[in-house]
Amino acid sequence: MSPRVRRIRQAFVASTTLRPMAQQLIQDRTPAGYAGVEAFARTHSKEDAGALAWLVVGYAHILDHEWLMAIDPLNRAKPLAGDLGDYVAYYLGSCYLQTGHQSEGLAALANFSTTYPDSLLIRDAHLSYANALLIEGRATEAVELLEKDRVPARSDIEFALGRAYAVIGQTQKAADALANVYYNMPNAAEADTAFAELKRLPSAPPPTPAQRKTRADLLMKAKRYNDAVDEYRELATQASPEGRPAAELALADALHRSGSNREAKAEITTLADATPDQNAQRLYILGEVFFALDENADFYRSVDELRQTAPTSSWLEQALLSVANLHLVHHEYEPALDAFRELQQRFPTGSRASYAHWKAAWLTLRFGRNEEAKKQFDEQIGMYPAGNETSAALYWRARLAEEDHDTAMARAYYQKLSDRFRNYYYAELGRERLQKLPQVPDPPGQYPLLDHIPPLEHGEKVTLSEPPNDDLHLQKAQLLGNGGLVDFAVRELQAAANADGGNWGPAETAQLYVDTGHYDRAIEVMKHSVPSYFAVDIPTLPRVYWDALFPRPYWSDLKKYSLAHGLDPYLVASLIRQESEFNPLAVSRANAVGLMQLLPKTGKNVAHQESLKHYNATQLFTPAVNLQLGTRYFRGMVDKFGGSFEHALAAYNAGSDRVEDWIGQGPYRDSPEFVESIPFTETREYVQAILRNAAVYKQLYGAP
Repeated sequence: MSPRVRRIRQAFVASTTLRPMAQQLIQDRTPAGYAGVEAFARTHSKEDAGALAWLVVGYAHILDHEWLMAIDPLNRAKPLAGDLGDYVAYYLGSCYLQTGHQSEGLAALANFSTTYPDSLLIRDAHLSYANALLIEGRATEAVELLEKDRVPARSDIEFALGRAYAVIGQTQKAADALANVYYNMPNAAEADTAFAELKRLPSAPPPTPAQRKTRADLLMKAKRYNDAVDEYRELATQASPEGRPAAELALADALHRSGSNREAKAEITTLADATPDQNAQRLYILGEVFFALDENADFYRSVDELRQTAPTSSWLEQALLSVANLHLVHHEYEPALDAFRELQQRFPTGSRASYAHWKAAWLTLRFGRNEEAKKQFDEQIGMYPAGNETSAALYWRARLAEEDHDTAMARAYYQKLSDRFRNYYYAELGRERLQKLPQVPDPPGQYPLLDHIPPLEHGEKVTLSEPPNDDLHLQKAQLLGNGGLVDFAVRELQAAANADGGNWGPAETAQLYVDTGHYDRAIEVMKHSVPSYFAVDIPTLPRVYWDALFPRPYWSDLKKYSLAHGLDPYLVASLIRQESEFNPLAVSRANAVGLMQLLPKTGKNVAHQESLKHYNATQLFTPAVNLQLGTRYFRGMVDKFGGSFEHALAAYNAGSDRVEDWIGQGPYRDSPEFVESIPFTETREYVQAILRNAAVYKQLYGAP
């Protein structure tokens, strides 16, 4: 271990008790938070751990744009900053520049790359230095510095470079840089300012149609539909006769997605000079507009026209899915079955074919046509063995075999389901039924259809490589984590992982997030790293993966309030994982708040039921209060639906009225049949995921 690494390790050990205080300060920035971290810094004033604490204080002020107040603690951090010196120097220089102390700022950032050659902040420091040079009237030097950092492209560097080129009179280069930001990076913070600067340039070239289209397409991808409408409208206005149909279609699509359906309808009721494919797209968009406006007769009419004029078009494929779903929502099951069947038969290799075949097979079962359903379930397995619906087909085919008293077949299908789809919703149900079936001989090769199901990709056991403990970036990451500087820490950790080439990076990143209380981010890291985690057996993945994927934060309160209301703590944990991923500060688009995503009105009502004194809506951000009220509310849902957790979960997601409506479409064999019959894909998958994950929690942790 090198002396530098040894020193940073010592600082890490010495600063362990700083972590909770630092995390709280970075999150809340309260006077008490500042006082606690400053007290730690003074107590450790002769140690590197104290320098970390002063860096935390300075950065907390920066988060609130209190640049002047950040200068003193950052200066106090300098003498013993060690290998965190790059962070101290960068932020100190930035604060000087923000407060008009140009000479001090330039001095702090001068020769940054020479002083800190392995720093991840070199480009950031160059950018701050270049902006200061611009203020000093040294634009040529700024250009020389920024050109070296231009790849990979960054919006802030491109923007600064454009401004610098404008100052020295190189209009074309300035325009290129500013246009790059505005048209190719429209979601960047600098985009609108770049456009304003672009308009001020003398003789700046007008935007090309390609630039406008790139910007519009990127805005659409980011779901900024209103902004995309402006760009597409300009494109449509300026389009050549041959390019106008495509431009008008793009405009209509953006209008539809922005909610301006009547305007979209007017835009493409007719479309002159359209190609056959463009006319098919017109009919599809028009249909979606009618769908959104609840003009169902016109919707079906547009699909009929699409069916007649473009019978093999991908636009018809998408339209037929909308037809089937609309019939489902309206409980028009025979037409829905026909639409799903038509979709699968017209496009048997399309992206929706497996789903459409499954829905047709499922509706066939719901109509009581068991013999036909058996055939279709086997077709599902044979035709789409790698499809998302295979586990459901295996389970329900086995259920029908049970009803036929074909125990051998039922056991074979349940066993295949359990082995291949280990932690799927249906695999757990299959194992439960398998345990109740008598043992019977199973002649080898009796069910060759099951051999069609491919083994899990990347299903081999994962063994983690050891992280290089002598890597400076890794050690900095751990030290920065003690300071609650999580984003900095992750950046350092990922740099170490990329350089090393081992597979330890995701696990270490997730662990860092767990250690600093960012459970939602740990879950997302592991989901991205092992997207098929629920298909494998527990021993296949390292335990650190499972602990990150299925954490148990706030466990004491979660368990207490769950048991107080007669709920399985693991079911509640799974519900929270689905709702907020254990982020106590989560707020949804519908303004649902906290761990269990309670609406403020709901929280107020349940607080009254719980006789919670001095309650106010901000307490929903407090984990213990959210858990107390959330478990009481969920218990009420369970009681309302006669003790059915499946019904209660569906109501938690989609509302009680809808669930009562769906129950009315019965009878159902049991709860799994009700769940599979939920017409809203989001709600169906929500219920299945929570029940699936509760079973995984039990496997991982045993009795709660």
